[in-house]
Amino acid sequence: MQDSRLEDAGIADRLSQSALHRRTMVDCQIRTFEVTDQPLLARMLAVPREHFLPGELAQLAYSDIALQLKPAGPGGERRTLLPPLVLARLIQGAGVGSTGTVLDVGAATGYSSALLAGLAGRVVALESERSLYNALRSNLDAFGLAKVQTNLAPLAEGAPNEAPFDLIFINGAVEANLEALFAQLTDGGRLVAIKPLPGDPTGRAGKALRYEKIDGATGYRVLFDASAPVLEAFRQDAQFTFF
Repeated sequence: MQDSRLEDAGIADRLSQSALHRRTMVDCQIRTFEVTDQPLLARMLAVPREHFLPGELAQLAYSDIALQLKPAGPGGERRTLLPPLVLARLIQGAGVGSTGTVLDVGAATGYSSALLAGLAGRVVALESERSLYNALRSNLDAFGLAKVQTNLAPLAEGAPNEAPFDLIFINGAVEANLEALFAQLTDGGRLVAIKPLPGDPTGRAGKALRYEKIDGATGYRVLFDASAPVLEAFRQDAQFTFF
């Protein structure tokens, strides 16, 4: 009985510490980066980021840096999780509607999908790496988000069988190959992603963009300065110019 009480106390202490870390992240990182959307801030306070990280990265869950995930098998693509402040600002700029349908591209282990699930009407999480997909599904189920649909497929193909989408959210940088995703947007739909600045020798300069589809045509506007690794599915061929 005593051991059980000690174990319960330990769990309660970890939960309390996690909530404190989330509050610090929101107050010191997210709010100071011009994120003012109250439902989004509440969602970031409610979702424990460490729940969606492998054990070796859990202690970095509330740091302000990008975190790199390693696929389980050889030859898999590494996936970099956006820093929480960049992720939050990108979600805010996307304008998530409470009744909208969202495609979360490059969902990795599910943190972005968990945030979006509390803001949108329906979320489809798309991942191309099988080991990350398995973690994605497991994490969402364990967090009580079985309603989030998960698809294992190439990222640039999107999820045509689930389209159209009011919002397509891309977790990383893109250079090209957005045509299939644009085709899956509703009229008035948005796509948000990070675009590297061409010719930047450091590879660290870029812009967060919000594309909008109106009457079949797609335009964009800049949301803020940001950088992220280019997702392989959206990498530009040397001879192709995209913008």
